Amino acid sequence: MGDAPVLVTTDLTVGGMTCAACVRRVEKKLGKLQGVTATVNLATGRARVSHPAHVRPEELVTAVEQAGYTAALPDPPKKEQERRDREDEPEDARQERERLLITALLAVPVLVLSMVPAWQFRNWQWLCFVLAAPVAVWSAWPFHIRAVRGLRHSTATMDTLVSLGVVASFGWSAYALFLGGAGEPGMTMPFSLLPEASDGTAHVYLEAAVGVPLFVLAGRFLETRGRHGTGAALRSLARLAAKEVAVREDDGSERLVPIEELGVGQVFVARPGERVATDGQVVEGSSAVDLSLVTGESEPVEVQPGAAVVGGAVNAGGLLLVRATAVGADTQLARIARLVTEAQAGKAKAQRLADAVAGVFVPVVLSLAVTVLGFWLGAGADPQAAVTACVAVLVVACPCALGLATPTALMAATGRGAQLGVLVKGPQALEGLQHLDTVVLDKTGTLTSGHMSVARITAVPGGLGRDEVLRLAGAVERGSEHPLGRAIVSYASRSLSVGRLPDVSDFAATAGRGVHGRVEGRLVEVVAPEGELPAALADALVAAESAAHTPVLVLVDGTAEALVEVGDVVRPGSYRAVDRLRRLGVRPVLATGDREAPAQAVASELGIEDVHAGCTPEDKADLVRELREQGFRVAVVGDGVNDAAALAGADLGIAMGGGTDAAIGAADVTLVRGDIEALADAVRLARRTLGTIRTNLLWAFGYNAVTVPLAMVGLLNPMVAAAAMSVSSLLVVGNSLRLRAWQPSPGRRNTRRSAR
Repeated sequence: MGDAPVLVTTDLTVGGMTCAACVRRVEKKLGKLQGVTATVNLATGRARVSHPAHVRPEELVTAVEQAGYTAALPDPPKKEQERRDREDEPEDARQERERLLITALLAVPVLVLSMVPAWQFRNWQWLCFVLAAPVAVWSAWPFHIRAVRGLRHSTATMDTLVSLGVVASFGWSAYALFLGGAGEPGMTMPFSLLPEASDGTAHVYLEAAVGVPLFVLAGRFLETRGRHGTGAALRSLARLAAKEVAVREDDGSERLVPIEELGVGQVFVARPGERVATDGQVVEGSSAVDLSLVTGESEPVEVQPGAAVVGGAVNAGGLLLVRATAVGADTQLARIARLVTEAQAGKAKAQRLADAVAGVFVPVVLSLAVTVLGFWLGAGADPQAAVTACVAVLVVACPCALGLATPTALMAATGRGAQLGVLVKGPQALEGLQHLDTVVLDKTGTLTSGHMSVARITAVPGGLGRDEVLRLAGAVERGSEHPLGRAIVSYASRSLSVGRLPDVSDFAATAGRGVHGRVEGRLVEVVAPEGELPAALADALVAAESAAHTPVLVLVDGTAEALVEVGDVVRPGSYRAVDRLRRLGVRPVLATGDREAPAQAVASELGIEDVHAGCTPEDKADLVRELREQGFRVAVVGDGVNDAAALAGADLGIAMGGGTDAAIGAADVTLVRGDIEALADAVRLARRTLGTIRTNLLWAFGYNAVTVPLAMVGLLNPMVAAAAMSVSSLLVVGNSLRLRAWQPSPGRRNTRRSAR
């Protein structure tokens, strides 16, 4: 048995799709190619095609064109961005706006005269006919063309229904005017929202002939603008990318170069108020950077030499020199945009059902329209009433709403999620988040900061004082390479407003004990605690051991002055995040490779009861499997290579944004800002999004279930039917757009519980 063929993924831009029936046809046409599967998105006009390597993209384009649509490979990223920057609105929206304005100028007089009998002057019907003719032909021309194109390919879409409705209305009116007596001078015609039998003279239905194109064009225009709006978040992310960057040369000079010419390792300048050009590490300067548009974090982050910065962040303070660590498609901003784009290409389970229904929807409606016409005529009804009912059935049916139900909501939600620092890979991830009931949390780097830090300092009452002891200890530890020493130096530099720490002389380090040296003439020792300690420090030592912190004793001229506790501290917001998950019905489980004592200490502080310490990567994967076998729907949150197996084996893998590429690659959801509290936001956003999708689909199915029977029994005027059809799509798009304004819990970042 030979190896399976290597599959590659190609994106296509598909033009000419107007409803879910079009989506279904393109997918089926591409699926006829051997080994090819495709997912087509009506809202974005994109097709994501998985195909064997030997199937060339040109063959995919040809297959789409054979289905009656246009297709092309997407523009390169740079060209695509230039096009976005040039356009305030999409090209198709501009063209539809112009056609809509001309149609309205021609159609409104016809509608007014047809609906207000008192204004029907002598030969009014002929003026209406002259105004209606260009609407029925030119305004509806796109519908006619797409209908004929579909006929050539033995298919029918929403355009087929609209085209037939316009042709039938205008054709009947022309017959009535020229052959049915409606063209006689002085003829007046009453208006009713319900079809009526004639009084011996054939009525004209020019209001339907102009109303159908007018309302459908208006609906399509607003729908296009709405769909453009759902992708606003992704476009705003794309616009964060810098176009030029000031590179600092070795001699201190600067030169402005296009961002494409910046290479990894080069040093560039980020001035106050400017965006950081690309991901990098600060080599000189300190400042606050605003990450709100990149990670959703509202508070500026202080950076100094050695700190990492993200491309697209705004430098809100001083001048920074940054060494580039990633450029182009490798930057975090580019990865975010790529993940959001990929997420919008997917389909929820409910949308697959809707697309299957849409595949047979239009042929069924055509059959119903012919059946209605034949039934009314066979029952001896007035011919114009039969034609009116037939046209109403054609026009009122709307598969557009079915096709837009999921993609518009998904576009709005994934874009909003990206703004809040939550990236989902697609609708399957949203569905997983919605049904989540258990989350396995890693400790180091997820609930805690992931690096050694000073957790607490206890100073002897009446001694030198906390700040003075910290200043002296930081000065001595500057000569140490031990992680404990680096943590103390870093904490002292951040916490004290004394500028540079004082110099140390006679520095020495004793293995297993600590360091000592002279600072400003005083002997300062930072050592492991031993012997008898003052009461305050003895109590602090007991607390440190119970919290699994590493204690160090600071002595000045031989006198014990303070006990410094160093450990991996709990992230700010972790307690609130765990509490919010519990309130959402999600049970937290702590699984860590760390020792029992620190694991229990963190679990106790966060209120987590289910703790698994000393876990190997295999143990974590086994734990996930056991929980799933017990019937739980399990998510795993992690940030390291050791979490990748558990992430991949869970119902849902969630990676911290600052974690390794292996973890992020195995995850379904990425918390960009590295804040565990974003997980609760992700769960709530998923539930809101899927609720919106269900509402959209319920409306789309319910609308057709109610209006089509009404049209069949003659209770809908074709003009009213056209307005109702357009409104159905607008309601779906409008409901989805509400997700753009979705907010997490009020004040969630202002009420965090900090670590002790």
